[in-house]
This record gives sequence, C-alpha cells and structure tokens, in this order.
Amino acid sequence: MVKVAFNSALSQKAPKKDENNETLIIPEKDPEDEVVPFRHQSRVWCWCMCLGLALMLSGVVVGGAYLYRYFIVQEGEVFFCGLKYSDPKDYLVPDIAADSQVAPYQSIEENICILEDDEVELISVLVPDFADGDPADIVHDFHRGLTAYLDLGLNKCYVIPLNSSIVMPPRSLFELLINIKAGTYLPQSYLIHEEMVVTDYIENVDELGFFIARLCHGKKSFKLQRRDLAKGIQKRNASKCFKIIHFESEVAVETRVCEQ
Repeated sequence: MVKVAFNSALSQKAPKKDENNETLIIPEKDPEDEVVPFRHQSRVWCWCMCLGLALMLSGVVVGGAYLYRYFIVQEGEVFFCGLKYSDPKDYLVPDIAADSQVAPYQSIEENICILEDDEVELISVLVPDFADGDPADIVHDFHRGLTAYLDLGLNKCYVIPLNSSIVMPPRSLFELLINIKAGTYLPQSYLIHEEMVVTDYIENVDELGFFIARLCHGKKSFKLQRRDLAKGIQKRNASKCFKIIHFESEVAVETRVCEQ
C-alpha cells in the first residue's frame, strides 16, 4: 500500500531547536512594520498633490487678475461728451473777423473713461465731422507719468511724458464731467496747439505699464519729443504730419505729430 501525504499550507511548522536541543522562539513580525514604506510613499504623494494644487490655484489667481484688468477694466463709468471750441488764430483772418455772422466754433466728441484708483484716463476721440483731425485712442497714465496716442488711421502708437499743465488729473476731470453730465457739450472753449516730433522706435511697450502696453501691443510704437512753439510754428510737409484734436480738461488741444 502506498501512503500519500499532503503538506497543508495552514499547518504549523515545528519550532526550531538549537544545538542544545532547546526550542527557539522566533518573534512574529509586526503587521504595522510591513506597511511603513507604503505610508511613507503616501505622505510624499500627499505633499506633491498639495503643492500641485497650490501652484494651480496661484495660476488661477494671477490669470484671473490679468483677465479682470484686461476685460473688465472698462467697467469704469464712461462719459460721452463734446466740446465746442474756437481757434484764436481764426480771429486773425480778416474775412472771419469782419463777418459777425460767421461763428468760428467747431466741435469734437469723444468717450472718456476714468479709472480713478489706477490714476488713468482712457480717451477715445471719435471720427470728426470735419477732415481736420484724426480719430485716436489716448491713454494718460499719471502713475507712470506717460501719455500714449494711438492714431487709428495709421495704426501707430506714440508715447511722450505726460503734460500735467494741460491734462487734468483723473479726480478733477471726473468731478468736472459729473458737473456737466446733464448736458451733451462742455461750455464753449478755445483751442491750444502743441507740436511733437517722432524720435526713437520703442522695442518693448510692455515696459511702459499695463494700459499703454495694451493700447500699443502689436503696433509700431515711437517716442515723441515736444517742440517749443514759442519759437514759431515751423512749416512742414503736410504728408508727414497728422493732427489729433482732443480734450481732457476745459480746453481743446490740437496735438500735431510730425516726422523729423
């Protein structure tokens, strides 16, 4: 007869004995010791997850702030207004001075948005009814001390230090527009002239602040230098000059930009 025996996986092994035939007691392994590496990896993975979420949230915050400034910045109150003005030079023309029935007044219209907290004025000069001026977008950044003109016809941008003697600060201009909000036009005023010449090409408009960079992005941009008109207006080729007639105070301004 053949005896077949099976080794049971559940059977207990006999305890080992040492050389003196004494039974050795082998301590059992602690189950918690076997999961220590797993717990260590879990903690590392948890920290990685937290760091990733923190980076994602910071990206959302920064991106959201940029989108807010880019798309919602125009939610400041926008004023549509106009100004009737006269050019003092017209009174020097004999025909106009002699004819009392001729009103030497002209008008301009523009949209003005004031971002008082950012000390910025955004002006959009509409297409004039007469062919003596160009439509343009203008940014006066009092924080940076810069003014930027975007000629919409030429699609070129021009930047010059802000002339605070002409441009009214945002808070004062806001109060002025509030006071005349009930009417369409400002009181009749007069026109002053300023002439500028193009100097250097601007390589990177991003260095000029958020609002000017947004206005001039993707457009050829140049620096301007103001010319002293006390020495007399110099005759220039009309094809190399353009004019923007606008206002950001109680007077109208004719900004004449010419190439060198």
